Parts: sequence; structure tokens; C-alpha cells
Amino acid sequence: MERTFSIIKPDAVQAGHVAGILSEIEKAAFQIVAIRKMSLSKAQAAGFYAVHAQRPFFDSLTTFMSSGPIVAMVLEKPNAIADLRKLMGATNPANAEEGTIRRKFARSIEANAIHGSDGEDSAAFEIGYFFAGYELL
Repeated sequence: MERTFSIIKPDAVQAGHVAGILSEIEKAAFQIVAIRKMSLSKAQAAGFYAVHAQRPFFDSLTTFMSSGPIVAMVLEKPNAIADLRKLMGATNPANAEEGTIRRKFARSIEANAIHGSDGEDSAAFEIGYFFAGYELL
């Protein structure tokens, strides 16, 4: 079994897509290990996306991610990281394959509905950023 981290982003929460996205995740045989609806401060978003701090989109990204509630999740299944990335689709929803979450629910390259860890190291960091170990039993 492998664990990954995901966020349903503020655009999708605001648009009422949480249930639809969770349905897609469950249809793809992911187990939801932990889930929390919450809001991020700009500082919390900056800490989470610190790896992008020198990128030109950093301020816009952290402003967006702190603009409304999110749903943070730990997901589990064999090959969870790669399988979630495939289910999410391309970062730009215009390039996402039919049937992917971003193709169905995203509005733009920034308001793209969902985040998912891109590797084992980022999954470990991201899970720990939002959930204490005792919440993951």
C-alpha cells in the first residue's frame, strides 16, 4: 500500500464539486485515510508551497489557496501517487484527458480543482504538514 496527499482546492469547494471529486476518488479504489475541511492562512499556504517560493506564480498561488475552504486528504492504495496523478489529469484542464478530475471540474490552470503529491518525498512532507501521525491510524 502507498499513501498520497491531495487537496480539493478553493475553486472546486466554492463551486460545490467536493462530492463529485470524492466520488471519482472512491470509484478509483482509493481509501480515504484522513480528511479535513479547513481554511489556510496565506502564511500556511506559503509554508506548504515553499518549494515554489522563487517562482513568479508563488504570490498568486498562495493568495488563491488561502481564498476559501479546502479539503485536505490522505489517500491510500497500491501505486497511489501515480494513480492519483493520472486521475487528476494535466495541470492545465484544457490539456487534461476526458474523464479526469481536472477535465470535469477545473476552470483554469490555477483554479484546477485538485492538488496531488508528485512523489514519495512530497507526499511524506504534505501529509505531515496537515495531519499528525495519530490521525493516520
